[in-house]
Amino acid sequence: MSKINELQLAKELIKFPSITPVDAGVIKFLEKKLKKLGFKTKISEFKEKNFKPVKNLYAKIGNKEPNFCYAGHLDVVPPGNLNDWVVNPFKPTIKQGHLIGRGANDMKSSIAAFVSAVSIFLNKNHKFNGSISLLITGDEEGDAINGTKKVVDYLKKKKEKISFCLVGEPTNPNKLGEMIKIGRRGSLTGKLIIDGIQGHVAYPQKANNPSTTIVEILDELKNIKFDNGTKDFQPTNLEVTRININNSADNVIPGSAEATFNIRFNNKHSSSSIKKRINKILKKISKKNKSKFKIEYRVSGEAFLTKPNNITFMIQNIIKKITKIKPKLSTTGGTSDARFIRKISPCLEFGLVGKNMHKVNESVALKDLKNLSKIYHNILQKYFK
Repeated sequence: MSKINELQLAKELIKFPSITPVDAGVIKFLEKKLKKLGFKTKISEFKEKNFKPVKNLYAKIGNKEPNFCYAGHLDVVPPGNLNDWVVNPFKPTIKQGHLIGRGANDMKSSIAAFVSAVSIFLNKNHKFNGSISLLITGDEEGDAINGTKKVVDYLKKKKEKISFCLVGEPTNPNKLGEMIKIGRRGSLTGKLIIDGIQGHVAYPQKANNPSTTIVEILDELKNIKFDNGTKDFQPTNLEVTRININNSADNVIPGSAEATFNIRFNNKHSSSSIKKRINKILKKISKKNKSKFKIEYRVSGEAFLTKPNNITFMIQNIIKKITKIKPKLSTTGGTSDARFIRKISPCLEFGLVGKNMHKVNESVALKDLKNLSKIYHNILQKYFK
């Protein structure tokens, strides 16, 4: 069985312009690599009305428990203005000790590091007591409707058990080894419409200005003190992200006003409890101002926490040994596909340094790529010891 070089594989993966949700052939390419290592594979394409179809890969070697799963995504964000790049973002190039290309950081190089680690592990351990699997999606950077969420549902139906999952997202702020994610805050978006009565500015008594109501509502929402945070989570926060009053005339009171807000909430709350609290405010102020409201909620994920245990500390010690940094156990940052996987398995997140992800000239330090592969290999060795 041949060993796979993490740098070579990272380069090969970056060459595919897999801008979400288009996979551009990269899923099939990775599947072939894993089959050569002995993995049994299944590519699933999920579809849903109003969303583009997405290809996903689940690969597994072994048929015993425990099943150690690595999860990641091969889709990338658009490169932006190509003239701002020092290289073609889909022609990976090494400059000054860094591999540059779209997905070099988030997160094709992490996948390459794990596959390389697995190839080395399997060369040393022809018969190991357990299974190794990879859950790879092409829908993490996009709508996240036909990706990991659907794969998790498929695995549940098949009664496929995952004992532990390591998500390879870039978790470190500045240096490899700084941070392991042990949970994430939940995310809820509200799209609010206030309907009033259109009229002439000179005759406000004959109209009902929805902008007055929406400003009052947003002010009260913004001033909610949800909590002070917890030992593991930062405080819940609400941010207004969009206000729209579609009115081109200065002498007309508008008939409707719209706003969008997003709440990042910790595990003191659920999306349901937050919705109830917000709805009370909407009803109270709309009733007072004799306005009507419509609210549409979208929940990207609930807050979750994987309580530290022996596996957490084992991974923490391996990272410290290789990087000379003891990683902080954190729940900071946005959402990730761990929010879906945690429904079927305990999971942690550890990957590369995320300071230039999604940016022009996205890159990974070659030293970090090599060390990440070492970390992943050591984790497998210890997990199956």
